Amino acid sequence: MRVNSFHFGFIIHFYVLYLSLLSGLPSPFFGPKGVRLLLAFRGFCGFVALVGIYCSLQYLSLPDATVLTFLAPLCTGVAGAFFLGETFTRRQALAGVFSLAGVVLIARPATIFGDYSNLWGAGAGFLREPNENVTSAERLFAVCMAMLGVSGTTGAFVLIRAIGKRAHPLHYLICYSTLYVVVSSVAMLATKTQFVIPTGQGWLLASFGIFGFLAQVFLTMGLQRETAGRGTMAVYTQIVFATVLDQIFFHSVPSTLSVIGTLIILTSTLYVAYTKERGKTAHITCDQPIHESFEEGFLGRTQENQANYAGNDQDWRQEGRT
Repeated sequence: MRVNSFHFGFIIHFYVLYLSLLSGLPSPFFGPKGVRLLLAFRGFCGFVALVGIYCSLQYLSLPDATVLTFLAPLCTGVAGAFFLGETFTRRQALAGVFSLAGVVLIARPATIFGDYSNLWGAGAGFLREPNENVTSAERLFAVCMAMLGVSGTTGAFVLIRAIGKRAHPLHYLICYSTLYVVVSSVAMLATKTQFVIPTGQGWLLASFGIFGFLAQVFLTMGLQRETAGRGTMAVYTQIVFATVLDQIFFHSVPSTLSVIGTLIILTSTLYVAYTKERGKTAHITCDQPIHESFEEGFLGRTQENQANYAGNDQDWRQEGRT
């Protein structure tokens, strides 16, 4: 039995919510005082990201939607530098552009490659829906929804950086999953979608929930400890793992372009990981005082980063004089 996106999303996020609540976290649905509004916005941004991706897939092929979705790490680095005062160097931006180029080589969207989308082999099996009946207006709508999803993902990542360690990683998941479960339930009722757990596939849905839970926890923990520009570079490795697992479980042979794209992504990610900037990254821990308002909670991280980087600039100048 096939399930629609809201049905599928409800089951997955219900698993994530259930696993998060098993931790016995204090104040699980609201989070610590001073960052509650930020947590709510993070959940809203995550929901917008998923809705944008799901809607874009109605009229875009999977390769086209994949390439647009992977604009989020670059946008997050720029947004982190603009809103939080974090460092986003030209080297990191260049590595992000190369990684995005690697995604293009792996996905090979027909929008860019045209009739040569299967150039040098058709492997690394991305499903290539023909979408021959899609009008230009529908395609434009899908692209706009995909960019809305990118904006939601960017906002969610930046808000995680703004909150930092003032909230437990599970607070992020509970807020986000609760919102999605509620909205998807309303959507299924409005569309009169029958809620049925597919027989014989319960283990598969449970696996989605468990791995989705672990992915969100580790992603949040990583962004709590690293700047937005550097932290989100790891997101590009998702398509590398997808290509490798596709070969292992479905025995698809990757094309030459897919191998080249994979090597580009791995090289760029390792380059960013092993070239630590001289500036220190500011962190806000739970031991620090909690701000009471949304503005203070968001701007507190920006002011601390700017003060930290100003001190680093002074140190560099003194070193240059010596």
